[in-house]
Amino acid sequence: MAKHADSESSFAGSSSGPSVAGSNTVPSVDPFTPTAPAPSIAILPASTSELVAAVAEGGGIVEALSDSTSGVVLADVVGPEAVERAVKGRPGIRWVQLPLAGVDQYDDLMRAHRNISWTSGKGAFRQPVGEFALTLTLSLMRGIPVFARAGTWGPPQGTSLHNRHVVVVGAGGVGQEILRLLRAFTEHVTVVRAHDHPVAGAERTVTDAGLDDALKTADVVILAAAMTEGTRHLMDARRLARMKDHAFLINVARGPLVDTDALTQALAEGKLAGAALDVTDPQPLPDGHPLWSEPRALITPHTAETPEMVAPLLAGRVRDNVRRLAAGQPLDGLVDVDAGY
Repeated sequence: MAKHADSESSFAGSSSGPSVAGSNTVPSVDPFTPTAPAPSIAILPASTSELVAAVAEGGGIVEALSDSTSGVVLADVVGPEAVERAVKGRPGIRWVQLPLAGVDQYDDLMRAHRNISWTSGKGAFRQPVGEFALTLTLSLMRGIPVFARAGTWGPPQGTSLHNRHVVVVGAGGVGQEILRLLRAFTEHVTVVRAHDHPVAGAERTVTDAGLDDALKTADVVILAAAMTEGTRHLMDARRLARMKDHAFLINVARGPLVDTDALTQALAEGKLAGAALDVTDPQPLPDGHPLWSEPRALITPHTAETPEMVAPLLAGRVRDNVRRLAAGQPLDGLVDVDAGY
């Protein structure tokens, strides 16, 4: 890339270079040049200034939901029934932008409307979620939950993340961001994904079938996978038992990836060093649940990405996808309806 840039600069600045008149050079074409009128975009349940600006910057027009609507942007989480009412009977709707990275609550809806391109926030929210996964990991390993609950001076404790063996389950945007951040601490990172295509920067990449063996040597396990029927209770009693008793479990994905009862029992029996959960099952975690008083547990209220963090990131995804929609280009964050993410 640098060599091409250098040669172009020297040619443009030369007064004696050869003439390009009559050459066979074909002018480059912007692939995002609109191929149709500006798409009409409806923002539900209510528009925000950031999303209105994003649609305009992408070349679209924000209008009320109508028969001329081309795309629907969800500014906030709404139930699948509300989305069904919005798209039903409006064949002009070609695209729906969902507000979250996880789309499991819309599975049935998406399968019923395969003619629509569904996009999510996957990849767009990687930085705040990856950052929080590292925050939870370090807090748990360095004993912060114990210190936060203490009422008196106690003995020093903690475990360093440096050179530890970490397993990251999930190789999407969040999983890759976690991997990037972990490089400051350790080279020993195994990524578990649906297929065995190597993940750049990981020491090892294994498929789901390799998870059991990976757990046996892990000091930290970080869950960053999508919620599907195949990942429900991914960490059940059997898999928790494969982890070392000094290992830590972090979940920034979806609550049902972990069997809550099995985890509660494993922590109570000292079979794990600790667990940090930004998501739980059930969610919210009920008052009085044993995990609230478990000294080895750190519970946060699904706060890996706050609305203030997400708003500009979602706006960026919307701007890019409106531009792509207008130009007939593939959309970013496209959901694989059959896979569920």
